[in-house]
Amino acid sequence: MAARAQEPILIGLCDGEIDKKYQSSYLTNKVGGLSDLLPVLTWQPPRCGACGSALAQVVQVYCPLQDSPYHRNLHLFACRSVACGGRTESWRVFRSQGLEAEPTAPSRPAEEPPLPATDWCDGADDWGMEGEEEEEGEGGRGGGGGLKTEIQAEEEAERPVAGQEEVRSRLQDLRLGGTEQDAPVFRPFFISVVEESDLGGGAGGLELEHAQHLLREYERREGVAVGQLESGREEGGGGGGEEKYEKSRARHGDMVFSRFMKRISVCPEQILRYCWAGTPLFVSEPPSNMAQMVPVCGRCGTSRGFELQLMPALVSLLRGRGRSAEPELEFGTVLVYTCRRSCWPAGTRSPLEEFTFLQSDPDQLLFK
Repeated sequence: MAARAQEPILIGLCDGEIDKKYQSSYLTNKVGGLSDLLPVLTWQPPRCGACGSALAQVVQVYCPLQDSPYHRNLHLFACRSVACGGRTESWRVFRSQGLEAEPTAPSRPAEEPPLPATDWCDGADDWGMEGEEEEEGEGGRGGGGGLKTEIQAEEEAERPVAGQEEVRSRLQDLRLGGTEQDAPVFRPFFISVVEESDLGGGAGGLELEHAQHLLREYERREGVAVGQLESGREEGGGGGGEEKYEKSRARHGDMVFSRFMKRISVCPEQILRYCWAGTPLFVSEPPSNMAQMVPVCGRCGTSRGFELQLMPALVSLLRGRGRSAEPELEFGTVLVYTCRRSCWPAGTRSPLEEFTFLQSDPDQLLFK
């Protein structure tokens, strides 16, 4: 069977601050704020694995998978303590799922059917691009699901469903964390979604100019042209070419960093990237044993795959409620790996933890 093309890469952009009067829900894609759990779920606020402090939500993503009856969210948290900065254990991510309407009478839970790998890529353009024709994401997997736009989320929230009034009344009380008043909070912003491929010719002059400025600044600071780095690597098959490349290396290493800069240059303001079962964009050289560092799912034993990552432009949005508050986190990128089956054991009533990997920013000044 011929290999299938990778799903489109979806880009998350800041779409304005969320007004205090707006009632967000699990359908809302957002930066910061308090987490919105599906009404059938509840839990206690997550704690930092390093210092034990309550964590603040960094992003909430609504990312259902195709051909599934489940709603699906990812909630990514971080510790605001300066002492925990740059530590992977101070970041945690949780996946939550739930049916739109729970059965009113006890019923025998259906077994999750095996999910063929060929189904994974079918729904990529539904991640914020299509309407709500289908309910998505099996407790197991489906195709790439996705972030839906705010208009789609509002329309879906208004659709009549069984027990709708009860669901609405419980949204306020059953948020992620229970004791909301004690949880640290970043200022909330909406996230809108576009396909990376759509940015090629339509990003606009201002974005292109800004991208070129970033590249010029990088080349000035590192004392080497990005093009030379690329050609140096390509010619590195022989000993002479490799030596030439080594002499022209930037101080951060950097072939990986230059590729990162070139890839995001079409849209430097992107705050996250999403691609179900995709390939991450590393900001620095990953560990040689990266594949072994990502643990298998602790519930079903299936391997975990890359799903989304946070980008440097998000740093400037992560501020407290005060208008004069300074950004509280610094990172190059934060990678999220989730169960490839997106398993959801029968009777689960609280979010399931997945895996994060943090890469520090080689040069934070480039993204300010």
